Amino acid sequence: MKNLVIGLVIGIFAGLCLAALAGYITVVNGWVPARADEPSGGFETWAAHSALRAVIKREAPKDCPVPGDEANLAAGAKIYSQNCSGCHGAPGSPKPDFAKGFSPSPPLFASGDSVTDDPVGSIYWKVNHGIRFTGMPAFNSMLKDNELWQVSLFLKNMDKLPPPVDATWKSMK
Repeated sequence: MKNLVIGLVIGIFAGLCLAALAGYITVVNGWVPARADEPSGGFETWAAHSALRAVIKREAPKDCPVPGDEANLAAGAKIYSQNCSGCHGAPGSPKPDFAKGFSPSPPLFASGDSVTDDPVGSIYWKVNHGIRFTGMPAFNSMLKDNELWQVSLFLKNMDKLPPPVDATWKSMK
């Protein structure tokens, strides 16, 4: 019985070593897709989305310290226009040329993609920390914390902006 357990442990260890070696050989020989002009594979997409969801669930703030009033939503729209619209679009430019080369493609908020169903803390986390391997930068060194919350509130509420903010947003290019 003891020999059976030892054999099983050695077999599992050898299998794991072979799997690690196969992964290493795959990577160093360039057999893992790395081109931005080809679509992502199913496993790659699943792994990236699963990891992102788990990290956000663990780290995203639960409460927003900034009120979702008209002034903060308008400030968020301005911040979005200045920092985000080049990749995510604006009403006058729903699919910027710059965004066409990204893989994965960025969500185009001016074309109907939205994060309005996400908790504002999740949106804040993405804007604050960025998303690895996507081109989404971390804005925490470029914007103040209050500004990060304002643009997050704007994105959360894009589908139900007060009329003056909505008019300002729709006039942006």
